[in-house]
Amino acid sequence: MKRGPSGNYVTQTVGEETVRAFVPAPLPPLPPLELAGGLARRHDQALVACGRLDAISALLPDPDLFLYAYVRREALLSSQIEGTQSSLSDLLLFELDEAPGVPFDDVVEVSSYVTALEHGLARLRAGFPLSNRLLREMHEKLLSRGRGVDQQPGHFRTSQNWIGGTRPGNAGFVPPPPQEIEPCMAALELFLHDANLPYSTLTRAALAHVQFETIHPFLDGNGRTGRLLIALVLHHEGVLRQPLLYLSLYLKQHRTEYYRLLDVVREDGDWEAWIDFFLEGVQTTAAGAVDTAHRLLGLFRADAERVQSLGRSAANALRVFEAFRRRPLATLPVLAGQVGISYPTAARAVAALERLGIVREITGRRRERVFAYDRYVAVLNEGAEPL
Repeated sequence: MKRGPSGNYVTQTVGEETVRAFVPAPLPPLPPLELAGGLARRHDQALVACGRLDAISALLPDPDLFLYAYVRREALLSSQIEGTQSSLSDLLLFELDEAPGVPFDDVVEVSSYVTALEHGLARLRAGFPLSNRLLREMHEKLLSRGRGVDQQPGHFRTSQNWIGGTRPGNAGFVPPPPQEIEPCMAALELFLHDANLPYSTLTRAALAHVQFETIHPFLDGNGRTGRLLIALVLHHEGVLRQPLLYLSLYLKQHRTEYYRLLDVVREDGDWEAWIDFFLEGVQTTAAGAVDTAHRLLGLFRADAERVQSLGRSAANALRVFEAFRRRPLATLPVLAGQVGISYPTAARAVAALERLGIVREITGRRRERVFAYDRYVAVLNEGAEPL
């Protein structure tokens, strides 16, 4: 449905140029959304897919293991959409000991995304409200290191930004002027907490994401924070007990259509076209997460059986294998400490896992060697290769 622009333009002077900045109308859209027919079916399919993901997460022997993996995969994908060229192995190596040799600025951005997401989820679990204050806290974590430290981390912007082009005068899109940020974000916060609206959590998450991206309240990190907001809304409202649904892979794969639909909402008010795309993304992503969980469980089960065939050395090898399940990259000192065995015992166990083809050494060094659970990393890396 075309409603006309979903906000209004204000003319202002930036530098010596006259610029039209877009100020979105508060949510919910008017006239109300038309969610019957095909959109209703799409919504139900997305909800069923979320239910399947929730069910398998309840059956997992160690849900935190999958959460650890998915949070890092999401951090990588969301950062790649912004042009970051980093791999999952880069991130895992960096986390191991902030290792030299990985592209520092890129991997710091991904690592900071992990920190921001984990901070937001922990705050929600502790009862802190989903709020602008929480978004600012997460933004501060996101831009705490590397590129972006000079872009007012944790603060709404006080100057004009723009998207595309080299300046506001030739930009593809100019978000609201700085004096409009506080009222726009206050209205978004009210929308997120309005219990009287007739819209489901999935629909509200879809609406909130576009509104946030349109407001673009920070100088940098808006895309990543806006994708974090989707995960927070779905988790906060109980769509999933474990926060295992992240849309960045879908948005990365369809980013041209994603950006086109953001413009369609702003120019034509066609929220329904965006919601249809968003719901398809939820359904696709949830189904993909269920498939990945099944494949990883099968991999772990098959490899554990192979380790058990080692005879007398199987006990320690199994304990080291369990450590690789929790963290797919490790050094011998880390493994010895985690498992509670001596360094020589850890070395023998890892050598046994190497002979079975379960782990391999990835640095080529004779000292400070790093071992990877190869097939685990390969499953997580699907779709997460640098652009």
